[in-house]
Amino acid sequence: MKYGVKKEGLLLIAGIVWLTAGVNILRIGILTWISSAQYPLFKLCEATLVFLFFFIFIFKRLYDKHTKRIDEKEEGNHCPFAFFDLKSWLVMGFMISLGISVRTFHLLPDTIISFFYTGLSMALMLTGLLFIRYWWLKNKNK
Repeated sequence: MKYGVKKEGLLLIAGIVWLTAGVNILRIGILTWISSAQYPLFKLCEATLVFLFFFIFIFKRLYDKHTKRIDEKEEGNHCPFAFFDLKSWLVMGFMISLGISVRTFHLLPDTIISFFYTGLSMALMLTGLLFIRYWWLKNKNK
């Protein structure tokens, strides 16, 4: 590919995308948290459980899978969107569509969205930071 990025650049792009998604979801979570601020300690515990579930059982595994896949790529330029494989792009599209639908059609109350989105955003942001850290460590040794 004439205009592409090196495989190490894919790690940085992945980190920025995950971090940006996490910040956006956190914004929604905080806005709904403020509008339904009952039992804040209970909601914090719920958000922590959501964070732990998504990070440990889903996002950490995806991080491991995609860093390994990117590391195994040949040297040279790659499409900037190649930090995900097709299946992951489809899953991400489905998750975004589901999230938009849930909020647009008010399928869940704000009390659930507030803790769910807050926990989910923390897991997304941590995964993004792991990608950026991995990119940093690979480039630091060069």
